[in-house]
Amino acid sequence: MRIGNIDLGERPVVLAPMEDVTDASFRILCREAGAAMVTTEFVPSDGLVRDAAKAIAKMRTLEEESPVAIQIYGNIPEAMVDAARMADRAAELAGGHGADAIDINWGCPVSKIAGRGAGSGMLREPDKLVAITKAVVEAVGKPVTVKTRLGWDEGSKIIVDLAERLQDVGIQALTIHGRTRCQMYKGEADWTLIGEVKNNPRMRIPIIGNGDINSASKAREMFDRYGVDGIMVGRASFGHPWIFTEIRHLLDTGEEMPPMSVRDRVALAKRHFGLSLDLKGPVTGVFEMRRHLSCYFKGLPGFKDTRIKLVTSKDPDEILRTLDYIADRWGDAAPEPESVYGL
Repeated sequence: MRIGNIDLGERPVVLAPMEDVTDASFRILCREAGAAMVTTEFVPSDGLVRDAAKAIAKMRTLEEESPVAIQIYGNIPEAMVDAARMADRAAELAGGHGADAIDINWGCPVSKIAGRGAGSGMLREPDKLVAITKAVVEAVGKPVTVKTRLGWDEGSKIIVDLAERLQDVGIQALTIHGRTRCQMYKGEADWTLIGEVKNNPRMRIPIIGNGDINSASKAREMFDRYGVDGIMVGRASFGHPWIFTEIRHLLDTGEEMPPMSVRDRVALAKRHFGLSLDLKGPVTGVFEMRRHLSCYFKGLPGFKDTRIKLVTSKDPDEILRTLDYIADRWGDAAPEPESVYGL
């Protein structure tokens, strides 16, 4: 599968953008685990246009995570075009590697984004959505991709027609989450319309399916059943970044991997923690790892007190000692992974 000149190989599995989750340390970890491509956290177009330091910092990527897309969101055409141009120059503006592709977020359902007409809120205005996408494509040199949903609600599942229109204005890949905006993350993702888009003879660009991929077997099932070009994994990677290794192993060998041992999870958590400290420093690096650390060890019996220590300590050395204690106490136990979202 190719996005412009980016070759992602056969049946690639990619990391979804997730706010407050897919920072550089997590993206690198997922690339090392086998994710074929990663995407930044959501970068607000209005923040970039205002030259907001936090928005610009979100565009900083590293060579180790390439190929990486920078995802922008907003609902003002001029701001989206300006933001896309800035993302196109991310290496110059934010330092680091820059963007291999620019992704437009027409899919986020949370109220603070969709409620103001951005993200999946734009699905209520498909003409404007397509017009902004066309303007972004024409404004930048890098491949432009889109992530979106089936439609706004059950009565307006517009994705089959919308996919053709987005292809016609020049996007080079389309990721579809199998829910409407109004569903948020409730119920089960419906992949039937994703398959309909993929099997539409007019469609030439890669179609990436997303929604409820929480195991290697589920990923293989969706590839086989719907014929998508790629699969995107989001919430199930939180606390379980090695899901990419598991999926890749099953797709390539036909065999399931055994659950990862606690000892190996500790080694992975240490790698993640080290990256976070290196990239963000001892204060922010510790604080922002709290949401990740305890999730590596969900399901361990008698873990409550140790979890509290992990998520309250401010001392990197104490956290490392706690991780060593986890390896010593629970050792080679291999509980089934549990996503923080319960998938």
